[in-house]
Amino acid sequence: MEEVLVDAHDRVRVMTLNRPRVLNSLNLSVVSRLAELFEQWERDESVELIIIKAAGKVFSAGGDLRMFYDHRKDESWKEVVYKKYWLDYHLYSYRKTRVAIWHGLVVGGGAGFTFPSTFRIVTENAAFSTPEVAVGFHTDCSASYFLPRLPGHLGEYLALTGSKLDSADMLACGIATHFVPSKDVPELEKTLLNLQPESSIQEAIQGFAKTPEAGASSVMKRMTWINSCFSKDRVEEIIESLASTNDEWCKETARSLRRLSPIALKQALASIRQGRTQSLKKCLEREQRITLNCLRSLVSDDLYEGIRAVVVDKDRAPKWNPSTLAEVTDDMVELILNTYTAREQIQLPLEDEERWSGKYSA
Repeated sequence: MEEVLVDAHDRVRVMTLNRPRVLNSLNLSVVSRLAELFEQWERDESVELIIIKAAGKVFSAGGDLRMFYDHRKDESWKEVVYKKYWLDYHLYSYRKTRVAIWHGLVVGGGAGFTFPSTFRIVTENAAFSTPEVAVGFHTDCSASYFLPRLPGHLGEYLALTGSKLDSADMLACGIATHFVPSKDVPELEKTLLNLQPESSIQEAIQGFAKTPEAGASSVMKRMTWINSCFSKDRVEEIIESLASTNDEWCKETARSLRRLSPIALKQALASIRQGRTQSLKKCLEREQRITLNCLRSLVSDDLYEGIRAVVVDKDRAPKWNPSTLAEVTDDMVELILNTYTAREQIQLPLEDEERWSGKYSA
């Protein structure tokens, strides 16, 4: 079975993630194929529009965590890490119009390669999250670049808690550009496929767009608390500020944070905070360093313990080490964020004409 389906319609190309049985998770062969197609279509002057969608009920659950777990000893995961960050970088300056149609879960790396799309359409079933901290990891695939650029301190909240945003919240905070009911998506696709060259893609999408109502549990309704608590300098201060309120939502958020990997919380907050003022290139270079150091258990084995608890044994009972925030020193976080060898640092081009050359030389 082809993992990425491709359809050509005159000036339009349609890319469909096709691993529904594993929630369209991204492995090496999928990432390699995506990179190949994006490069090919950018060079093809006849291609003007790319539609990105997915088979099944989920757009993408992100990276294939089981792949990382099974290959933790041989480091065969290094190639997919390098390729994915390299691809994410180029997609922010991609020259062709892209329309991503998000339904179901939009998670981690699946969000990462489609967030730079020109248009990001959500249906009523869409849900966005960055749940990496829950498995002892960090928010990556350019998330440390785009999360800090969301309103207020929503980025810190999403990175640390892994909470989901529904389609209304995704639209309200700028993660999505349009909301289209799922029943209208087939007709929207048909319209996009048959657009005349002089027609406006944005106007075509706007013709199907609706304004969803915010639900009772809307995260955007909590922005006063989020900005107050998640603006604190340290994870300990964030949790303390949440727990000290009289608001039950805040107290439950504090309880949830206390159950997560202490080192993952601290490395994720440090990464997001640095991302507020750094370029995309700097963010991806830092993310790659953190990822390599987590996969190599430089300071902690929490990533593999988290994957074991959630994906392998599914007991949902990880034993974090270090087990408390107090045990995680600033020096530990510094090691994770900045330890690397020059040979392994991802090489991202500086000049426009080099954008597709020298790739994957990990």
